[in-house]
Amino acid sequence: MSTVLKVENLSHRYSSAWAIREINFEINQTGVVGLLGSNGAGKSTTMNIICGVLNQTEGDVYINGINKREDPRMVKRQLGFLPQTAPLYTDFTVNEFLTYAADLRFIDKKNVKQAVAEAMEKTGITHFSSRLVKNLSGGYKQRVGIAQAIIHKPSVVVLDEPTNGLDPNQIIEARKLIREIGNDHIVLLSSHVLSEINLLCRDIIMIENGRIVFSDSMDSFNNYLQPASILATMDNPPSESELMKISGVTKVEYLTDRQMRLFFSGNNVTEFVIAASIQHQWRLQEIFTEKSMLDDVFKQLSRQS
Repeated sequence: MSTVLKVENLSHRYSSAWAIREINFEINQTGVVGLLGSNGAGKSTTMNIICGVLNQTEGDVYINGINKREDPRMVKRQLGFLPQTAPLYTDFTVNEFLTYAADLRFIDKKNVKQAVAEAMEKTGITHFSSRLVKNLSGGYKQRVGIAQAIIHKPSVVVLDEPTNGLDPNQIIEARKLIREIGNDHIVLLSSHVLSEINLLCRDIIMIENGRIVFSDSMDSFNNYLQPASILATMDNPPSESELMKISGVTKVEYLTDRQMRLFFSGNNVTEFVIAASIQHQWRLQEIFTEKSMLDDVFKQLSRQS
């Protein structure tokens, strides 16, 4: 499978300080890839370099094998970008703005009308084609911003905090749209909302202090920390002191009169709990190992950097 987006030894310096150092990753199939990191970690610098807003100090960016340094215009034709603040001309109608965006993307004039219609249909804004952009709600303005990013059918779409400032209903609709775009494009999505990353992304790239500290699947991110707690539900639960006698149990936290969280260290603790329940007739109804919270994984990776 050929690589669509390749970032190789990417580094950038502002004055005397390095914002990013030796960033390397490859993406070779459609889907949503999350770009994570604390404020000031280097996410925006990386995105801006990929999209041609900044020229890097060192390293290279390739789209479909084309080096951005050598042929920036051709690379930009294969990129769509929605920055955190959507670049909209609010005195244009939706149709006028997207027609302008199509011209900027060098879409052949005979194909502009069709490209605009397809972008509006895909983002669900066809019924607002004659409305001034400034009269749209925040959610629909964001849809127009996404439409301009995909109007030329790029290989890679970069979205920087695309749900920022939207209300809960608008966020749900925006997430649905991002998933749909991910069916046909590589989407590089930056977000501070970890639950959003978990819902949308197949893979994760995390940058801290200008360097990549994690690059793998969403499942691997979820399982980065070893689980350390079990949830158990019993019809005839014992006292805390009885549960603490089970090998490996280090702490007990009652959530209800029937459900408890057991913190543990070591292996086979679940089996020990089941065996104890059978022996003492605690009537165990449900037991499962809890995954680490995304926030905990994020904090751990941030500290390691």
